[in-house]
Amino acid sequence: MARQWSEGHSTSILCVGASPGPDGLLASGSEGGEVTVWSQEGTIVGRLALPGEEDSTSVVFSPAAPGQLYVSHGDTVSVLDPRNLKGPVEQFLGAGEEEINALALSDTGSALAVADDSGAVRVLELPGGKVCRTLRRHTNICSSVAFRPHRPNNLLSAGLDMQVMLWGLQKTRPLWTLNLQDVAEEEDDHQQRPGQLFNPPLAHCVTVASCGNILGCAAEDGRVHLMRIGSGSKLEQQGAFKAHSQGASQAHFVSFLPHPYWLVTGGNDSQVALWDLSKHPVVSPEAKAKTRVTAAPRRKSKSKAKRKEQSQDKAKTPPKAEEDKEEAKVEDEAAAAGSEEVTEEKSGPKLSISHGDKVNWLCPAVLKGEPTVVVADQSSSLTVYPLPQL
Repeated sequence: MARQWSEGHSTSILCVGASPGPDGLLASGSEGGEVTVWSQEGTIVGRLALPGEEDSTSVVFSPAAPGQLYVSHGDTVSVLDPRNLKGPVEQFLGAGEEEINALALSDTGSALAVADDSGAVRVLELPGGKVCRTLRRHTNICSSVAFRPHRPNNLLSAGLDMQVMLWGLQKTRPLWTLNLQDVAEEEDDHQQRPGQLFNPPLAHCVTVASCGNILGCAAEDGRVHLMRIGSGSKLEQQGAFKAHSQGASQAHFVSFLPHPYWLVTGGNDSQVALWDLSKHPVVSPEAKAKTRVTAAPRRKSKSKAKRKEQSQDKAKTPPKAEEDKEEAKVEDEAAAAGSEEVTEEKSGPKLSISHGDKVNWLCPAVLKGEPTVVVADQSSSLTVYPLPQL
């Protein structure tokens, strides 16, 4: 049975995070800078209104120090003590160039990635919050970031420019870039889908399985785009499956189920779904024989790419021509290396929940030994759904 956790917020909850460990706390952030910390039973441990009253857009517990909670609000990251919510222990002012949308911490808790409205991704050293890298390639809002597990130098980013990028943090240009619109156009050449024009695949949420090699990205076209990383961090294979009838806002791999390829998704169609992707051809190449395989889309010609950039309402200046040339070379090499695109046969979710409200955030968590997913929506309450015994 679903449980409601209420009275922690007075405004719409935008983000949720869970602390690692069996007795870990949960935290949620909402509009107006509210932050609430919860016990595993759903009792309120502490509440705080951050200075400035800007929306709390992302909450992340440190994997190395459970007594540290990072919250983004405006262009600032505040470090809080979740058991003693009296005010920020430390603040990284101007951590983002513009409003921050998402935070990600490396496995060791020594690096914090910050994605913002300018499209930039900044990497901050911890402790201290010194900016050690600024990554600029997104031409629109950067909506999501994630470190690859066990590979602290590999960072993923996704944005409203419909791009997913893998970065090696030694350099300031991506190892590869996947344009989800190119993928959608490739598919449309084979099967015309009505309504595709109205739902461009803006990338909302990127997630990495605990193995570190399988990536998922929830997009506005209702699909979750999957990618497999091979040796040398190359994009080896990619594909997609239709997860929602409207935009997919959230996708998170679940680390505590029997295998690492369970994925929970949420969307603007008010649905929450749990998927077993262990047989998907991107995850399990043996299944590939049953599927259609096409070559990865090549990089667009300059003029077409430029037109597309101009049509973005918050598009920024395109990168320097020299860097472009370099990037084109890298991407053409990646295409030539034979990255493949695969589409799964029809298979539905293992669990589908009609939540009744648009999903703002999902957080898989083990609460008192029970696998659950915590859902934040347009309301000021959280809903906790138990996941079935799998």
